[in-house]
Amino acid sequence: MVFLVRCTHVVAGILHLRSPSLIISAMCIEMKSRVVRLPGVSSRNGLAVENRHNTGEWREIVSSAVTVLKQGGVIAVPTDTIYGIAGLAQNSEAIERIYELKGRNGNKPLAICVGSIKQIYRFCKVTVPDHLLQDLLPGPVTLVFERLEALNKNLNPFTHLVGVRIPDHAFMQELARACEEPLALTSANISSQISTLKTEEFQDLWSRLGLVIDGGPIGDVMSPVCRLGSTVVNLSTPGKYNIIRQGCALSHTEEVLQKYGLRSES
Repeated sequence: MVFLVRCTHVVAGILHLRSPSLIISAMCIEMKSRVVRLPGVSSRNGLAVENRHNTGEWREIVSSAVTVLKQGGVIAVPTDTIYGIAGLAQNSEAIERIYELKGRNGNKPLAICVGSIKQIYRFCKVTVPDHLLQDLLPGPVTLVFERLEALNKNLNPFTHLVGVRIPDHAFMQELARACEEPLALTSANISSQISTLKTEEFQDLWSRLGLVIDGGPIGDVMSPVCRLGSTVVNLSTPGKYNIIRQGCALSHTEEVLQKYGLRSES
């Protein structure tokens, strides 16, 4: 599935190709048309900075992304940590596409992304106070709870747990709210390869994605710390926590958890 965004190089949707060079050029045009730059995001010292004055264009891009997702497509998105690949968690075909695209082990779970803390209660058995969630979210952390029946049974069918995220990124929050259902979210890279901080770093995947949202560089591309992804913590046991992945926000996450009296299981 291909969703073309503002492709100004194709006249009347028809290209008459007469040489290999024109064919290659047309392929490049088609790939670029899948990439849309998020307006209102400027780059300072190599870092992306949100500047949301052009909300009309943001909504237009959100609407385009929702259209692709509702059709079962998979898109690339910026988050507060690294670039991600997303599809609708309630769409089993989209889930299959994510695994196939990444070459991901079928026994490795996908997290879900929602647009508000209220939505977490629809899909997860929450074991911690609401104020704890508010102290951590939105933010660079994935919270793991027991899943509820409302979540697609074909998403991580091998486990009764699910990780949930609310990235501290305005576009991702708007997108999740507009979809009105959770997104299945994972890193935008081939499995076992390094995580990505710029869209150019996963350019080999563009042709297999319905849409690529370019939000500019995320963090310092020269810093390995910026590629660690979110901190993943298991909160499925009341009163306890277990760090599954240290990620980029370990210290703050543990500080908040201990503030509410949770004890580490490790």
